[in-house]
Amino acid sequence: MGGEVAVELKLLGVAAILGLVQLLWSAAAARRQQNLKWAAGPRDTPMPITGVAARLHRAFWNFAETFPFFAAGVLGCAAAGRLGGDLTVWGAGLYVAGRALYAPLYASGVPLARTLVWFVSMIGLVMLLVALVR
Repeated sequence: MGGEVAVELKLLGVAAILGLVQLLWSAAAARRQQNLKWAAGPRDTPMPITGVAARLHRAFWNFAETFPFFAAGVLGCAAAGRLGGDLTVWGAGLYVAGRALYAPLYASGVPLARTLVWFVSMIGLVMLLVALVR
């Protein structure tokens, strides 16, 4: 019944875990600036965050913007029987590696390296999508 799971599907799972870790990391950093009473309430009055907490929040939402495209690419390639090629394996690997490095770099305030790592993840995403439509 069980065959080997394609590396791209495993990387999809790793990316989902990365997203969850980033969400929790961002929330924990924000709670250090926002009191728990405010966080547990209706949040009608905004309570802005700054510094590392704000950078982690932006990094998470940057992940959230790209992850659906990655998931669609991996699942589309799986449905089309296109997993296992160089474009899909390397593309998924570059995306996940880039996303894993992006949040810590952003939290640290490293501007150029963060942008280059983001670009690497986008190259991986494009490779995956090219494999789907070619």
